[in-house]
Amino acid sequence: MDKWRVALIGCGGIAHGKHLPALAAREDVKLVGFCDLELDRARRAAVQYGTPDAIVTTDYRAVLTPAVDIVYVLTTNDAHAALSIAALEAGKHVLCEKPMAVTSAEAEAMVAAAKTAGKILTVGFQSRFRADVQYLKQLCDAGELGHIYFAKALAVRRRGVPTWGSFLSRAKQGGGPLIDIGSHALDLTLWLMNNYAPRVVMGATHHELAREPHPANAWGPWDPAAFTVEEAAFGMIQMANGATILLEATWALNTLDVGEAQAVLCGTKAGADMKDGLRINGEHHGRLYTFTPEMSGGGVAFFAARTPEDTGRLEIEHFLRAVRGEAEPVVKPEETLVVTRILEALYQSAERGEPVFLASPPGGTPHGGPAS
Repeated sequence: MDKWRVALIGCGGIAHGKHLPALAAREDVKLVGFCDLELDRARRAAVQYGTPDAIVTTDYRAVLTPAVDIVYVLTTNDAHAALSIAALEAGKHVLCEKPMAVTSAEAEAMVAAAKTAGKILTVGFQSRFRADVQYLKQLCDAGELGHIYFAKALAVRRRGVPTWGSFLSRAKQGGGPLIDIGSHALDLTLWLMNNYAPRVVMGATHHELAREPHPANAWGPWDPAAFTVEEAAFGMIQMANGATILLEATWALNTLDVGEAQAVLCGTKAGADMKDGLRINGEHHGRLYTFTPEMSGGGVAFFAARTPEDTGRLEIEHFLRAVRGEAEPVVKPEETLVVTRILEALYQSAERGEPVFLASPPGGTPHGGPAS
């Protein structure tokens, strides 16, 4: 195919900040469909990026036509599953923004729909394309860290509550920082460990600072009445092989120890963290060492992103490679389904005040299941 015909469902901030510039820069893509609940927003995107005859609509069904090959689902979280499944059933390849879905049942339905349709489904976890992440992934896959038995997934902001759109709505988003930025950190950590077998989780959420507006917030004071999600979430995940992952996800926390989409890995041969750039630590010939690889030069995988803009560009590059049948998707839906299962279980655990088992505990049966 000379040009892939792409339609967007959702033309808001993530579309303009990440996807549209990357798509428009490609000679093998043309943007032929723009759907948004706000028609003016769809029109503005079409004028800036679309073909002269692009479809502009508020009805997602209007872009699920034979004139479209690929659909980007860039809506609020509550609509991800239904729209992705509709697009897959219409014979489209789909890139859905993260999180994959609000519930594991929705995510499972998305995976099943992709298999039935024989189409590519991927999820927008672009942090996997970063240069530091790609380098560390090579080390992990080569066994240079040994057995990774402890990790931290970190997405911590001091005052970074998104006050626009539907971010503060539990009904629309399914949660706050845990499902938002926490999903990136968890996906990164599981992928680096190559461990997708969770056994039990314990989670806690907090809604303390949200009770009052805070003018020092990066995006201005929030409305406490509209703040229906958590401001901070913490969890412990034990994997079936005994490995432990600690997860921290906050939009507002009185801390100076901040950072997003970071992983700390501790293995039997070496460890790694991303606190001040990528650092590898271990012991060699009776001495402890810390190694900081240079990420600005060569020597990393050819698809490693060195700037934030690169992640969107490389995401579409490798999505199209998968669509053309040249490679497996870098982000596989079966992997992101596990991310959704864990996030859902962490919310359940926080609500119930008890562990949630995702695999059978010793001498017992699993409990948990879809969130109510």
